[in-house]
Amino acid sequence: MAHNNPNPENPEVFLDIKLTEPKETAAGFPAVISAVKHVFSEMGPIRGTNALLKVNQKDGFDCPGCAWPDPDDERSPIAEYCENGAKAIAEEATTKALWAKFFEENSVAQLANLNDYEIGKKGRVAQPMYLAKDATNYKPISWENAFALIAEKLNNLPTPNDAIFYTSGRTSNEAAFLYQLFVREFGTNNLPDCSNMCHESSGVALNESVGIGKGSVKLEDFYEAEVIIILGQNPGTNHPRMLSALQKAKANGCTIISINPLKETGLMGFNNPQKLNGVLGIKSQLTDIYLQVKINGDLALLKAIEQLLWVEEQKNPGSVFDLDFIQNHTHGFEQLKNAFHQHNLNELSEACGISIDDIIKTTDAIKHKKKIIACWAMGLTQHKNAVDTIKEVVNILLLKGSIGKPGAGTCPVRGHSNVQGDRTMGIYEKPSKAFIDKLNSVFKINAPYEHGYDVVDAIKAMHNEPGKVFIAMGGNFLSATPDTKYTAEALNKCSLTVQISTKLNRSHLITGQEALILPTFGRSDKDVNADGEVQIVSCENSMGVVQLSKGSLKPVSNQLLSETVIVSKLAQATFGNKTQTPWQLYQQHYNHVRDAIEKTIAGFENYNMRVREPGGFYLPNGSREGKFNTFTGKANFNVGQLTFNKLADDELLMMTIRTHDQFNTTIYGLDDRYRGIYNERRVILMNETNITKLGFKAGDVVDLYNYHDGVERVAHKFMIVAYNIPEQCCATYFPETNVLVPINSVADKSNTPTSKYVVLKLKKHVE
Repeated sequence: MAHNNPNPENPEVFLDIKLTEPKETAAGFPAVISAVKHVFSEMGPIRGTNALLKVNQKDGFDCPGCAWPDPDDERSPIAEYCENGAKAIAEEATTKALWAKFFEENSVAQLANLNDYEIGKKGRVAQPMYLAKDATNYKPISWENAFALIAEKLNNLPTPNDAIFYTSGRTSNEAAFLYQLFVREFGTNNLPDCSNMCHESSGVALNESVGIGKGSVKLEDFYEAEVIIILGQNPGTNHPRMLSALQKAKANGCTIISINPLKETGLMGFNNPQKLNGVLGIKSQLTDIYLQVKINGDLALLKAIEQLLWVEEQKNPGSVFDLDFIQNHTHGFEQLKNAFHQHNLNELSEACGISIDDIIKTTDAIKHKKKIIACWAMGLTQHKNAVDTIKEVVNILLLKGSIGKPGAGTCPVRGHSNVQGDRTMGIYEKPSKAFIDKLNSVFKINAPYEHGYDVVDAIKAMHNEPGKVFIAMGGNFLSATPDTKYTAEALNKCSLTVQISTKLNRSHLITGQEALILPTFGRSDKDVNADGEVQIVSCENSMGVVQLSKGSLKPVSNQLLSETVIVSKLAQATFGNKTQTPWQLYQQHYNHVRDAIEKTIAGFENYNMRVREPGGFYLPNGSREGKFNTFTGKANFNVGQLTFNKLADDELLMMTIRTHDQFNTTIYGLDDRYRGIYNERRVILMNETNITKLGFKAGDVVDLYNYHDGVERVAHKFMIVAYNIPEQCCATYFPETNVLVPINSVADKSNTPTSKYVVLKLKKHVE
């Protein structure tokens, strides 16, 4: 491994753990205190207050956290954000700046010996930095020389397909569009992105089922819904503002059904900090039915519900299923109907871990309802059968006619603020022929049609074929991806790795033979062009709303460039006078970028005008309108094949999860407040029965092993914590256990790593 063998994993060091009972309610006054503490500690009260007053406002900047939508109507003028949104802003807008002296005093290997929390807390990268071949420390480099180095490396590659261009979900629409345009003009579709690791399964399932890889609901639909089903999602930590929408739905008489292996606090009780009752700690119950399903038991549960709905439908045809909708708008009902009894109810109950009585109770709650919303996240998408499971969710909605009408539909809840917008802008390794045709027509380029690498394929390509160039537009690729050691080896084999970043992270320390860190603006930073005009960018949220984002804070360094300018300058350095694309024009004013988007992508007519309208605008959405652009011209039912978990007596099924002090790979702190785990991340949550059966006790320290494909993967030194989780299931935090997620264990069709389905064996840790 290059550069003094830096550590690709978090150090195997225990902190002073403290355990309490899990909380019964989320948010409330403790959330307010936590948010203020994080913001003020990172940037002081004046800068911090200014940031909070602008986040998610119609004339402010989009929160760099999750993609939950802002209200279309009135927004709170002082608190249109959640606790974890405030933490995300604190991390991004910190006043801590890392200049050349910091890198001179801290070698790459020394920094790699810190944990991810400690690395992230060092602060913003203040100037471009370069790590030479065999060097131990980063040194400063000018922007001009950085672009020249990248251009030289790219242009000397044997083929454009030897370059890999990654994108995170934080990138704006404008930067994402230019990035994919640059990559395709360069000559490749190697555009892996964070979607490949999260909602790719949703996109595949929804495209094949209803003709669009996005959800069909608006925020206002939550207030009309009769039933909301939440599957494999923890909104209390990952999408906290969703709790307000659920609370309002509940007040309007909605029944909420939660399906998750862990009892997540935010789904059980919510103290809304924007309401007096919430501040006073008066609990608002959210979930009516909580089904603590086994890991990957969702498909069996959904099939059981369908089977019971069919039984009720036969008693009085048309009373349960929406037969008019099925006949006029769907395809494949007869095949699905014939499959209703492939498995008996007892074996489905055993497979999902839910009693028949509770399945009946759940079925009764939805059988006479038409306005049903289904929400889901990583708990469904990161399994081998993820696509079939999501299609089974769609099956139930189609049977009920619960799509394309107010108060009903699909709602995959995206985890990063503009991950959906990136895909709309063309960040996709499998572009359609129509999209490439349009790019070639508008820009007079010769963009390729053959598909490129997604994340998993990119890692394998770097591992198997040394010498590639890897460029990451944001994110923390190493800590986000599976099979950590394998991925680290892959990155080490690159000739050059480039990270376009705001803050220091572990991906800056696990590099190719040469490496660059190019520091960029965050969402909250004021971006002023050469004419003194403040630039705006735009983002798309989980429900297809495109709205402006305008930073208002003074950047921590005068050597930062926006992502849009970085891409434009990189393209000019790479292509020289061989391009007709007006790259210099795009860096001068982002209106020109939006004009280019308008010419290329449907739904962006009058982009520059509409994006400046308060609240932005909705993109077209066929499934929302009851129009299904599929190969049949209708919404398609799917007959998914059920597989049963087969574990040996000494095996457990592990899912990776976040703490409450975490957003994706960014660690805000060391506490998981809602689960009652403080000051420690190296823990494994286990059922008490399994702890005893395996010969352990709570507090024991164990090593975790995975043997997929005959390869031994091990994560050392984890403390057992007894927790309420189904038998033979366990949970650990990522990225600490990403080393156990096999590179070759992926979801069918979507190629998403199965981070929620890892077979483990435990051994007592020996020092």
